[in-house]
Amino acid sequence: MTEHLAELTGAFWFAAVICALVALFAFGIRLRLPLSGPLRWLAHLGIAGGACIAVLFANMALYRHDSHLDLTREEAFTPSQEAQQVVRDLHEPLELTFFYKKNDQAALATITSLRLLSRLNPLLRLDTVDTDQNPARANQLGVRVYNTAILRTSARRVEVVSSDDHEIALGMLRAMRERNIVICFGTGHGEYQIDNFEHQTHFEGLGGRGERLVVQMEDQGLGRLRRSLDKLGLLSRKVDLSAGRPVPDDCAVLVEANPRSRFSPLETGLLRTYLLHGGSFFFAIEPDYNVDDSLRALMEDVGVNIGDGYLVDPNGHYFTDDQMIAVSKYEQHPITRGLAMSIYPGARPVAAVQPAGGDRPVNAKVLFTSTDSSYIVAEKGASKGDGEGETKGPKPLAVVAEGKLKAGQEKPFRLVAFGNAGFASNSFYPYLSNADMIINCLSWLSREQKAPVARPVVEDVPRVVLTGGQARGIFISTVLVLPGMVALLGGLVWWRRRS
Repeated sequence: MTEHLAELTGAFWFAAVICALVALFAFGIRLRLPLSGPLRWLAHLGIAGGACIAVLFANMALYRHDSHLDLTREEAFTPSQEAQQVVRDLHEPLELTFFYKKNDQAALATITSLRLLSRLNPLLRLDTVDTDQNPARANQLGVRVYNTAILRTSARRVEVVSSDDHEIALGMLRAMRERNIVICFGTGHGEYQIDNFEHQTHFEGLGGRGERLVVQMEDQGLGRLRRSLDKLGLLSRKVDLSAGRPVPDDCAVLVEANPRSRFSPLETGLLRTYLLHGGSFFFAIEPDYNVDDSLRALMEDVGVNIGDGYLVDPNGHYFTDDQMIAVSKYEQHPITRGLAMSIYPGARPVAAVQPAGGDRPVNAKVLFTSTDSSYIVAEKGASKGDGEGETKGPKPLAVVAEGKLKAGQEKPFRLVAFGNAGFASNSFYPYLSNADMIINCLSWLSREQKAPVARPVVEDVPRVVLTGGQARGIFISTVLVLPGMVALLGGLVWWRRRS
C-alpha cells in the first residue's frame, strides 16, 4: 500500500508541475506590456527571469519526486513487479555492479531497468561498467563475459550472467539470504530423482557420423524442481535412508517424493527421530503405493491419515481425464496464498486427524479438497459409470501439520503430505500453479519468513493446453459445425442452380 501511495505522489507532482507550466504559458500570452521605453525592457527582463525561476523550481520538484511513465501495453520499459518487490524488501545494503557492452541494446535496456529499480530503495547501490573501456575493473571482479551482474553484501557475493531483470532479482534473493538452506531428497526406495532435467526421452544433436543421438531420461523426475531451487539459492542433496544412517542435522527439509518400495521399521524410526528434533518433512505418494504399518502409524501420530484408492472428480478434472484432479480453491495458509489452479494426475485421499493422546499439541489442517461430485474407485482408469454406489463428496488431497511428537519436545516439526507426487515431477511441474505450490511448500517447511517474491522461470516448450470443455467446443465447431455449414451452403447453391 505504501509503494502505491509513493507512486501516486510522484504522479501528482508531475501533473502539478505540468499544470503550473501551462498556467505560466497562458499568463504570459495574456500579459499586457508597455509599448515602449525602459518599462518595456524591465517587463521583459522580469518576465524572463520569473519564467526561468519557475522552470528551475519545477525541475527541482520533478527531480525530487521523479516518476516513470511507460505507455506501452506490455510495459516493455518497466522492471517486472517481482523485481520491484525484491528491491523494496531489501533490508541491508546491496552493491550491484553490471558489466555491459556499449552497443548492446539489450544491455542498455537492462541498465535503464536497473536505474529505475535503484530509485525504489536507497539500499541498492548501482554501478554500471563498460567492460571494453574498464577491463581492469572486470578483471578485478573476475568478470569474463558481457552482461554480468555482480551482487555483493557484507557476507555474500553472487554472480548473474543475464540481461533479464527477473534473473538479476533472483540473484538479489540469493545474495540477501541469511543462511544456507539445504533441501534433502530421499533415495533408496525408487523415489523421483533430481539429476534429470528433461521430462522425457528425446533426440539431441548429431553423432560422429551424422546420426541422431537418443538421450534417454528416467521417467518422471525432479530435475526441473532442482533447477528452480538452484536459482533461488537453495542447496540440494541426496540422502539415502536405506543405508540406516540418520538424516543429517543440516537438512532443513526432507523430501520423499513417490517412493516405490516399503519402508522398514528402522527407516521409519529414522524419520520419527528427525521429526522429534524439529525436522520438516515433505511426503508425496501415489495411489498405487502400499503404505506399510510402521509408516502409516507415524503419519497418524503427526495428524495425517493416508487413504486408499483413486480419486475421481467428474466436475473438477483437467482436460478429459476425470482422474486428473484440478484444484482452484484452497484453505487459508501461507502455502496457498496467491495460488491459481493446480493439477494432480491421479491422487489418493489424505485426511487430517487428531493424534491419539491429548498431551501432544499437533495442529493438522487440510490444504484443499476435491469437489462435491468426487468419489473413490479401487483401480486406475475406472471412472465414468463405476462410482454409482460410491459415496460422493469432497475428498481431502493434502494435509499440513505442525506440532510435537512428544511432550517436552523443544522444536516443533513441520510436515506437508500429498496424495499425489506427479504434480511435482518434470512432466507436470510447469503446468499452471504446480511450481508455485511445491516452492511454497518448501519455503514454509524451511521456516522462511515468507515465500520468494520472484520465482524462477520454468523452461518448457510452447504448448496449447485445453480443458475438457474447450476441447469439446473445438471438436464441435471444427468437425461438426464448419463442415455442416459448408455442406448446407453447397446444397443451397446446387438447389438454386437446379431450379
